[in-house]
Amino acid sequence: MVEINWWAALIAFAVGMVVAAVWYGKAFGPAWARLTGIAPAESAKARKRNMMLLAVSNALTALGLAFGVAIASKAFDDDSVWPALVVGLVAWATLSATTLLQHNAFELKPRALTLLNNACQLVLFLAMALVIGSM
Repeated sequence: MVEINWWAALIAFAVGMVVAAVWYGKAFGPAWARLTGIAPAESAKARKRNMMLLAVSNALTALGLAFGVAIASKAFDDDSVWPALVVGLVAWATLSATTLLQHNAFELKPRALTLLNNACQLVLFLAMALVIGSM
C-alpha cells in the first residue's frame, strides 16, 4: 500500500505559494507585467480570485506530487530524494511545460513569457518535490 506523507504535502503547498510570491513579486514581476501588458493596478483588481485559484492549483499539485513520489519511492524501493526530483521533473515536463507551451503558442504570447512562466513552474515542481522527498 502507498502511504502519503500529508505533512510533507502541506509544507510543499506552502513552499509552492512562496515560490509563486517570490517569482511574480520583485524577482520577475516587472518582467511578467511588461510581457503580459497587465499593469499592477489591473492585476490588483483580480488578486483575491487569482490567489484562490493559485491556492487550489498548488494544493492539487502538492497532492499529485505526494502521490507520485510515494508510488515512485515504493516502485524503486528508494526513499531518497532522487525519485521525488525525477517525479517533479517528469510531472513538470509532461503536464505543465507542454500545456503552457501549446497554449502560449496558439495565443501568440511572447516566447520570453513562455520561458519565464515555464521556469517558474519548473522551480515550483522541483521545490515541492524536494520537500516531499526529503520528509
